[in-house]
Amino acid sequence: MATVAENDVSSRTGKKVRSLTRLVEADAQLLGAQLQQLRTRAFPPAAEKELRKFTSGEAAKLIGVSDGYLRHLSLAGEGPDPEKTPAGRRLYALDQIHEIRRYLAKTKPSYLPCRQEDDHLQVIAVTNFKGGSGKTTTAAHLAQFLALRGYRTLAVDLDPQASLSALFGLQPEFDVEENQTLYGAIRYDEKQRPLSDIIRKTYFAGLDIVPGNLELQEFEHDTPRVLADRHRTTHKLFFSRIATALETVAANYDVVVLDCPPSLSFLTLSALCAARSVLVTIHPQMLDVASMSQFLHMTAAMLDVVEQAGGDAGYDFFRYVVTRYEPSDGPQGQIVGLMRSLFGERVLTNSILKSTAVSDAGLTKQTLYEVGRENFTRVTYDRAIESLDNVNGEIEGLIREAWGRAS
Repeated sequence: MATVAENDVSSRTGKKVRSLTRLVEADAQLLGAQLQQLRTRAFPPAAEKELRKFTSGEAAKLIGVSDGYLRHLSLAGEGPDPEKTPAGRRLYALDQIHEIRRYLAKTKPSYLPCRQEDDHLQVIAVTNFKGGSGKTTTAAHLAQFLALRGYRTLAVDLDPQASLSALFGLQPEFDVEENQTLYGAIRYDEKQRPLSDIIRKTYFAGLDIVPGNLELQEFEHDTPRVLADRHRTTHKLFFSRIATALETVAANYDVVVLDCPPSLSFLTLSALCAARSVLVTIHPQMLDVASMSQFLHMTAAMLDVVEQAGGDAGYDFFRYVVTRYEPSDGPQGQIVGLMRSLFGERVLTNSILKSTAVSDAGLTKQTLYEVGRENFTRVTYDRAIESLDNVNGEIEGLIREAWGRAS
């Protein structure tokens, strides 16, 4: 018996032809069902992803105090009571780490890095229209790093493929329903809803998410129709819709990380206009660099049109992030050297190294910040986490500099 994919379609000549539509549709159904089975096996229907607890040494490093001082607080009954293992090791949940920060900030405010009243919301767009540049991996680790450091962070998945959402344990086909993506807050019709109703808490204390799925493509279909309708008063404002939506929740966050689609779309343009800062991820291969050149030309041309129409093209910082870098690879080193000679400080000093640790964590839809050191060869883990911390720490310094603070 023929499968759905093999079903023939009669042509006008009476011959039967194979339908590509039915083939793709069948494969999508097969893959979707298999992914749901794998998800159910890993995360039962009532279960949700949980963040591991942190050792006292890890907690002390995140807060910026010594392990001994953290132990003193625990013994004195000041701050939250950590979990204790049978061996006597103290383990802290992330919300407990934030609680300790708030306690210490009563006498030294710098323990809480949250923006002050005069500091603007820092919106960072992570973008590149070349697949495989490490865009989503960079966005996810940056958002989690900032949350671990105590910043109130919002991650926004603008990619219809929704890889960022998947990393946070959300399966786009099953967990994100109609009007539950950013599209719900930026659409042009009466079904538009407040962004605050769409935002979801994550298992990372201090990190919320606006999930994505294929529904985001609707914005790409709606916008040309609106632009063609001369009677619509909103047609000139498509590029400001994401910024307008973010303004409604600005008081709740310090930093917003936008994971842009891998294309120069209306969504990407609106994201770039909403952003105060931009990170362009680049894998140091010649084809990727050539692709980035075209991306920059197209972006500049489109932003010029937007700016002439009244859009805001101002920014705090613009940086290239070298990803999946192998220092021992000679050609990659030459390309990185070329980029530094051309762009100077606009290339981050630190690079995200290619690591099996990041890849292995991704197999279980996790980031390296979620997985404990004990799950890897220590040298491999330490090398990868140091690379990520250095890159994200450099970006944190740029954020603080934009707020007029010492890094």
